[in-house]
Amino acid sequence: MNVGLLTLLLFGSLVFLLALGLPLAFAMGGVAVVGIYFVMGPQSVPIIYFNVIAPFKDITYVSIPLFIFMAYMLERAGIAENLYTTIQYWAGEIKGSLAMGTVIISTILAAMVGLSSASIITMGVTVLPAMIKRGYDRNLAMGAIAAGSTLGILIPPSALGALYAMAAGVSVGRMFLAGFLPGFLISGIFILYIGIRCYLNPKLGPAMPPEERVSQGKKLVSLSSVILPSLLVAGVLGSIFLGIATVTESAAVGALGSILVVFINRKFTWKNFKEVNYNTMLLTLMIMWMMVAAGSFRALYVVTHAGDLIQVAFMAVPGGKWGAIIASQLILFILGLCLDEFEILIIALPIFVPVMRAFGVDLLWWGILFVINMEAAEISPPLGLNLFCMKAVVGDGVPMEQIWRAVMPFVALLILAIIIIMIFPPIATYLPEAIITRGR
Repeated sequence: MNVGLLTLLLFGSLVFLLALGLPLAFAMGGVAVVGIYFVMGPQSVPIIYFNVIAPFKDITYVSIPLFIFMAYMLERAGIAENLYTTIQYWAGEIKGSLAMGTVIISTILAAMVGLSSASIITMGVTVLPAMIKRGYDRNLAMGAIAAGSTLGILIPPSALGALYAMAAGVSVGRMFLAGFLPGFLISGIFILYIGIRCYLNPKLGPAMPPEERVSQGKKLVSLSSVILPSLLVAGVLGSIFLGIATVTESAAVGALGSILVVFINRKFTWKNFKEVNYNTMLLTLMIMWMMVAAGSFRALYVVTHAGDLIQVAFMAVPGGKWGAIIASQLILFILGLCLDEFEILIIALPIFVPVMRAFGVDLLWWGILFVINMEAAEISPPLGLNLFCMKAVVGDGVPMEQIWRAVMPFVALLILAIIIIMIFPPIATYLPEAIITRGR
């Protein structure tokens, strides 16, 4: 059968199964197994097996459940509430300070947690009622919380960043370093946007009344509650960047340290511990099943030469390398309207990574563009994951359409960030290059 027709048939089958509601891992894995068997017959079984089992031989993958466990444990340590109190004390006099503080808290949580789903519910329950009580515009408050929580998949330690690095064949440590400056850039863009809007229209985010402001001593005391978890994360990331420990070893220390933080904050209960383990197991198994599907689909690409066909198609895109880069980002954005970031990673990486490598594109830089695009996917209507998390927080009193309107300015700001990093690649590549060069 013609390669083009076979590729179209396979992708059409995948879309059809997804439209029927079959989970991506099973739809993709099923299409891959049937497709390979159709092309090669019974001898295809070993090809599927070796492509599926290969990733699990890399001990670095053990870091994924450990980072996930660390994220959920730190979330249970009450860090979000402590950070909110600190921001409220220090910046309450500024218009829009609680909304801007929400982004700052999300940035700090991103460096501690690395999972947006682990922070948005906590932030929504803790911060949203307080902002509404102070007279903040509901749309601005919801948008700040939903958008700020997306920073968790960019600022290290990031589970998605680690998965991308391992799948694309780049260093996890370098990927983590590359996420810092873009993460702070996006945080700054969000804060600037909120500040300008509240300056132009103070009713959107009124300042704290004078009678509720606290003394300098109380402000300083509030900082103590975030010192320990900050030291933990700094130690975990520092040991990776300085080459003291491997990613897996650092993740293990981080997981143990997160338990100690919960104990010290007097938040440890067996109920919390069981829930954290259960949630870690669910997310890890979801990722593992997607890796199985990705391995099967990778084998399908090899035996059908579909990857070569897609690469030729991208080579024909007007604009050469830049045309292919822009086209890849547009396709990722469209996928983000209906799929979550892990699903897109499994579908898109086997297609785009070989193409970008053929064009000589820095996969570390392109990976940052990919992750920021996945941030936009988390809050892009109609199926962004964070939109449903926000809906769960606000309940039936707020229609989903209002949440869509609340996040749209922040989606536009994420697109702006992608454009800025496209124009100025050193924003993503400077830290990895500087630290690696200094290490030599």
